[in-house]
Amino acid sequence: MPSLQKTSPPRDQVVRPTHADEVAARGSELIGGPAGRRAAPGRGGLTPVGVVALVTLGMFALGMVQKLPCYNWAWFQGSTSQYTHACYSDIPHLFSGRGFADGLVPYFDRIGGDIPFLEYPVLTGLFMEVAAWLTPGGELIARQQSYWMVNAGLLMVCAAVLAVCVARTHRTRPWDGLLVALAPAFALTATINWDLLAVALTAAAMLLWSRGRPFGSGVLLGLATAAKFYPVLLLVPLFLLCWRAGRPRAFATAAAGAAGAWLVVNLPVMLAAPEGWRQFYVFSTERNVDYGSIWLLISQNTGNTIPPGTANRGAMALMALAVLGLAYLTLTAPRRPRFAQLAFLIVAAFVLVNKVYSPQYVLWLVPLAALARPRWRDFLIWQTGEVLYFLAIWLYLAYGASGDKQGLPGDGYQFAIVLHVLGTLWLCALVVRDILAPDRDEVRRDGSDDPSGGVLDGAGDVFVLGRTARTARTARTALGALGTLPGEPDGPGPRVEWGTPEK
Repeated sequence: MPSLQKTSPPRDQVVRPTHADEVAARGSELIGGPAGRRAAPGRGGLTPVGVVALVTLGMFALGMVQKLPCYNWAWFQGSTSQYTHACYSDIPHLFSGRGFADGLVPYFDRIGGDIPFLEYPVLTGLFMEVAAWLTPGGELIARQQSYWMVNAGLLMVCAAVLAVCVARTHRTRPWDGLLVALAPAFALTATINWDLLAVALTAAAMLLWSRGRPFGSGVLLGLATAAKFYPVLLLVPLFLLCWRAGRPRAFATAAAGAAGAWLVVNLPVMLAAPEGWRQFYVFSTERNVDYGSIWLLISQNTGNTIPPGTANRGAMALMALAVLGLAYLTLTAPRRPRFAQLAFLIVAAFVLVNKVYSPQYVLWLVPLAALARPRWRDFLIWQTGEVLYFLAIWLYLAYGASGDKQGLPGDGYQFAIVLHVLGTLWLCALVVRDILAPDRDEVRRDGSDDPSGGVLDGAGDVFVLGRTARTARTARTALGALGTLPGEPDGPGPRVEWGTPEK
């Protein structure tokens, strides 16, 4: 089967959001307005990627400042204050609660209590242990403060890596990285837990895939999965896209790299401390329905407790339906979806059907949303709902911890969950609309196909559900001869040439 090869926009033709996005243009008035035609980004010492990285570090630092009330006293003097100040973090509490303060070795030494071993994936456990090694001695409170500070420093590096990878994934759209850097939920949740490690590795994996390096991308995706479960889901859209494009070798290479990297990290612990290694999976299976989930909404409104097994089966059934829907969308869309679009949809589905939605889980979606739907208005509307949820969960916990004296009662918290769910579904609907009507896709307006697609960028279709590949190929050839690809009716698109497919 032939493959579609297109001429991409010139690499120095950077898309300026202040020219292409009304909200970005209005926001730029704070710093002097949109860039003029004589502006030369990157020639004054700072490139767009450099600006994105610096803004990310600045916002991360502001997030650390927001945690100051807890750092100074609220983490250590009762539970209510850390909720009313919305500055809670797992990091200082788990320093003592999971044995790091006592020098216990994760997965090998038993902690005791309801959770006998560390309930985090192996790479995250290693990250936590390294931070404990770097934490100086002293009184317990001082050590907890130092442990949080050490982790914040390491997570800041992850944040910088994340921002740079997002900014570089779409070659002509580096400024989309500002969506990540300026996301309010990013600053508020970056140091709650260790999720940024997996998020940064996932972003790096997507960057390598966009550069046509499936094996390196797979290795990073395997490492990300060794830090958090959700990154493995990205193999689903890669499989579907490679199926449609007839690129099985690329997918197999990435999957092999992912499996190998995951095994390298997990196998030593799996063999040497099998009971401790299993704890993450046991905890995930047996965990009760928890905060932020649709299952909690159902439970609280019906008055019936949903057993973990029932919620597990329900979540798996809904996730299976989501994967089937994603497959149908991928194989029937008029133009092959972009990798970032499907990556956002699959992770968003997982977030929505999960038994728990911890506030830092928004970090999983922020970079994917920036790549899938880089529109400032839509992104900020979604972020507003996530910030409201962030505030609501702490006020709801404060309400219970204070004996119903201060905070947000259950009805208010349920409303915040509904806002979070509807906001995420709304953004998913916009991404699906972009897939079904590619002329609405901001990334494709300059004639690009899939800047994050790597070997898929410009590839032809081999399998399209509902019509033969020959029919799809004929239609695209005719449009290419006219100078316009599907979804680009507003002007001449890239010329197309048919080459030789991957064998």
